[in-house]
Amino acid sequence: MKIRHVFCAPDLATAQAAIRAARRAGVENRDLLLVARSDIELHSIRNGRKEADTDMLPAAMRGIAYGAATGLLVGGVAMLVPTLGIGWTGVAAATIAGAIIGGWASALVGAALPDPIRRKFNAEIEAGNILVLVDADRELLDTAGFAIVREGAQLLPFESHKAMA
Repeated sequence: MKIRHVFCAPDLATAQAAIRAARRAGVENRDLLLVARSDIELHSIRNGRKEADTDMLPAAMRGIAYGAATGLLVGGVAMLVPTLGIGWTGVAAATIAGAIIGGWASALVGAALPDPIRRKFNAEIEAGNILVLVDADRELLDTAGFAIVREGAQLLPFESHKAMA
């Protein structure tokens, strides 16, 4: 499973040197992305290198889980009311409906939010620094990380699993 690390480069030249160092270390080109202030991204970073994630997928997953739990709870309570006549099939239907509605609503909200990296390192981005995102297995990240830091980028406190990579 790939893991994402984030490095901070003070300028575009350092970010590009960090990318070259990571590629020499064995990181695939598609696993190297940049995040910068919008004016820097617009004029200096090609589209294929930009990270454009939103919080949609993680939000949808949380919505499915919370929606299913809510549907299960509502269905279970409704089953306890004898006049409603709801059985286990009704509880299952409420659970599925809750998961669908929760996932859909959360995905809509999450699509409007910037990804967690932009939120966490907003001060770095607004200061004009460029974030270098590297997705690789742990061993390769150790090797590439050393090479990236040697080029002048700083490792930031962020690590996440890239299940969709």
